[in-house]
Amino acid sequence: MFHHLRRRLLCTAAAPPIRVALTESSGRGVFATRPISAGEVLHSAQPLVSHPSPPLIHEVCYSCLRRKSGSGGGSSGSCYFCSDACREHAKGFHGVEKKADWSLFDDHCRHVSVPFSRGLKYPYMAKRLACMVISGAVSADCLDILQPARLHQGTLTEMEEEFALLDSTFRKAGFQEEITTFLTKEWYINVLARIRINAFRIELVASSYEDLLSSAVASVSCDAAVGNAVYMLPSFYNHDCDPNTHIVWLASADARLKALRNIEEGEELRICYIDASMDVDARQRILADGFGFECRCQRCLSGD
Repeated sequence: MFHHLRRRLLCTAAAPPIRVALTESSGRGVFATRPISAGEVLHSAQPLVSHPSPPLIHEVCYSCLRRKSGSGGGSSGSCYFCSDACREHAKGFHGVEKKADWSLFDDHCRHVSVPFSRGLKYPYMAKRLACMVISGAVSADCLDILQPARLHQGTLTEMEEEFALLDSTFRKAGFQEEITTFLTKEWYINVLARIRINAFRIELVASSYEDLLSSAVASVSCDAAVGNAVYMLPSFYNHDCDPNTHIVWLASADARLKALRNIEEGEELRICYIDASMDVDARQRILADGFGFECRCQRCLSGD
């Protein structure tokens, strides 16, 4: 099951001290292949697909999600790139995007009411993935290995409406049917089911006083995250409310997984999916509603 992923890990210059295997009760998990010291960086990861937070579209790089600094970079029409390298990296999918009028799709995402949010964010990631597939950057099934979320009928109905807008936008832009054959309602729902449960909310570490102020302002406006991203290997980490590992972003969407304490060989590596400072009832509610499971970690079982 994990042969392809194992080959990718072994082909890196220095293979990370981890392996992916089945757990007894939580599906796939990540395990230490040797003793790991507290503070050790286990590995890094680049996103399969990412998208900046819509309100920050002019303040965050459209490619790597790096915050705009006082110098360098530049805008490209409706978005910002922090460097020529990022502009070149995004050339394929951004070129596809620019051929279409996304006003109806964007209006729908902005104005749909979502609890604790100012509109939809995951459809933007599905849109970007579709543009990446059309440009030839990725295959249409690149997220299939990830675990999908359970979807309620109301959610499915909303996704069908979103897909109709996405499909209509591509058709009106004149994209040939042979390059959009993959773009079906089933594809869109399957992609969003995986994005919803595997997307990480990217909050960059402030690298300067100005960045700290910018982050504070964003937090007040309910948009502390610079965007969202889906990764391959980090998506295999299971949850624990008292984790031994955490994921951090220093300046861009490139993630780093770091040990929080000493870890024994063979021990499962776990991260916390939510704000660990919340009480047990709040944690259980968010994990059940957002991730579809009841947490039975030692901290939750003790009532902490």
